[in-house]
Amino acid sequence: MTISDNVGDGDWSVAATTHRTAGGFNCSIQFSHHTPEGIFKHEFMHSNEFPTEREAVLAGLREGMDWVELKMSNTFSIQPRESSVEPE
Repeated sequence: MTISDNVGDGDWSVAATTHRTAGGFNCSIQFSHHTPEGIFKHEFMHSNEFPTEREAVLAGLREGMDWVELKMSNTFSIQPRESSVEPE
């Protein structure tokens, strides 16, 4: 089974989805934030494995909320990187 959940408030949202791994469960996290330049989106995997899906999705939501706090307080800035892959 896969568990997913999301939380948001006006101009930001966080979603987390669990994935089975060899050692338990991991979680992918999607974060979006409305900015004057447009919608900022970021997706990443949680760095830990968890014994249950419940623990994985809750940790994913917490990690995403940390990103919300850091991004909205302008603690860091992420610039899009240019692809090193040449178009065909």
